[in-house]
Amino acid sequence: MAADDADEDIHPLFHGAPKTLEFRKLRKRLVREVRAAIETYGMAEPGGRWLVCLSGGKDSYTLLAVLHELKWRGLLPVDLLACNLDQGQPGFPAGVLPAFLSRMGVPHRIEYADTYSIVKDKVPAGRTYCALCSRLRRGNLYRIAREEGCTSVVLGHHRDDILETFFMNLFHGGRLAAMPPRLLNEDGDLYVCRPLCFVAEADCEAFARAMAYPIIPCDLCGSQEGLQRMQVKALLDDWERRSPGRRGVMFRALMNARPSHLADPALFDFAGLVRAAGCGADRDKSLQLEGEP
Repeated sequence: MAADDADEDIHPLFHGAPKTLEFRKLRKRLVREVRAAIETYGMAEPGGRWLVCLSGGKDSYTLLAVLHELKWRGLLPVDLLACNLDQGQPGFPAGVLPAFLSRMGVPHRIEYADTYSIVKDKVPAGRTYCALCSRLRRGNLYRIAREEGCTSVVLGHHRDDILETFFMNLFHGGRLAAMPPRLLNEDGDLYVCRPLCFVAEADCEAFARAMAYPIIPCDLCGSQEGLQRMQVKALLDDWERRSPGRRGVMFRALMNARPSHLADPALFDFAGLVRAAGCGADRDKSLQLEGEP
């Protein structure tokens, strides 16, 4: 497939895209970064089948479009099945995603599972819904993936989501951990992949806005004020304003961990360090000889 920008050489998900140079650069950057993530973390096992989770937000629309573009160009050797889980939120526009996916010729499955009522019933007033909502959603997605013969559940978390999770764990969880780009679920039968892990949230927002995708807001966790994640996001936004490019530097740090320079004895055998006897004395003698006339 040719690599130019002619309409006939792109997936229908990109049809109607702006013709500006700025958008072309954005699109190419997204495709390049997603392809790099897939290759870096070995996400695309040949013959695999991916359940691409679509919430109706800017991130999942971006993920869907870029993955289909890569497959369209023969660069992603897996089958793609888009999936939306309708969690029963009141007023959820249930017809938006099926109509969009059918119009774009995207294979998909729409599943209804009323997790909304469970979350509202189980979570005390004033507490955040995210943990329980996420757990229930993930369980349903795993079930759907197995029913559809999928090998991977593919999520739309981007670079900023990963950084926010890292700082939430740092500030509130007492551990150094983030969202891994790829992992095995607890049962060991499904991969969970995040191909947007190198992509900035601002790029997802700019892309989805330029494409005029029908965005569906979250009326559950996204409707709560004062969340810890929002506080961390505000902190990172402030750092980025003061020092542009800070998020990129911090993400590179996640890819450059040095266990010997942290403090986790399970990752590095500090107690087993062995000093080389005599080296210091030999070095001192060598320095003395070098200083002699």
